[in-house]
Amino acid sequence: MNDEQLFLLINKAKEKDQKAQTKLINVFWVDVFSFVMKKVGDENDADEITVNVFSKVLSKLDLFDPHFQFKTWILTIAQNTIIDFWRKKSRENQDPTENLDEVKNQYAKSPEELMISNEEQKKIIKTIESLDANYQDIIKLRFFEEKSIKEIAEELGISVANTKVRVMRAKKVLAELLKNNEFEDI
Repeated sequence: MNDEQLFLLINKAKEKDQKAQTKLINVFWVDVFSFVMKKVGDENDADEITVNVFSKVLSKLDLFDPHFQFKTWILTIAQNTIIDFWRKKSRENQDPTENLDEVKNQYAKSPEELMISNEEQKKIIKTIESLDANYQDIIKLRFFEEKSIKEIAEELGISVANTKVRVMRAKKVLAELLKNNEFEDI
C-alpha cells in the first residue's frame, strides 16, 4: 500500500467507516502483535495488548500527524501500552519499579524496531488474505471486531471450547505462514 492509499484509508477510518477501520487494522495487525509479543513474551498478554493498541489507534486517529510515518505512530502507541501493562503488572506485584527500568532499557536499545518496510507490510497483508476463509472469519471476529470467545461461539453456532481451538489454530497458521515466507525473496 503506497502512502497516498494509506492516507485515504486513514481519512475514511477517521470518518468512522468500519470497513476502512478494519482494513487499517488488518494492514498493521501482524506488525503490532509481533512487536508486542517480543516485549511481553506471552501470547495471551500480547493479544490483549494488541487489541488495546488498536482501540487507542482508532479513538485517537484525529491526533495523527500526516507528516510522520503512520506505522511509527502506531508502534509508539504500542510501546506506551506495553509500558502501561508492565506498570500495572508491577503494581499487582506490590513493587512498582521492579520491571519498569528493564522495560525502559529495552526501548532505548532498539529504536530501529519501529521501522518496518512497505515490502514487509505487503507480504503480511497477502498472507492474511491467503488464509482459509474460516480462519479469516475467526481472526476478524476476535481481533478486529473485538468479540469475546463466547460471542464468537454464539455467532458461529459452535462450542466455546471449539471457538478457542479455532482462534489458536488461526493464529498459529498465520504465524507459521509469516515465518515460512520471511526469507522467500532473499
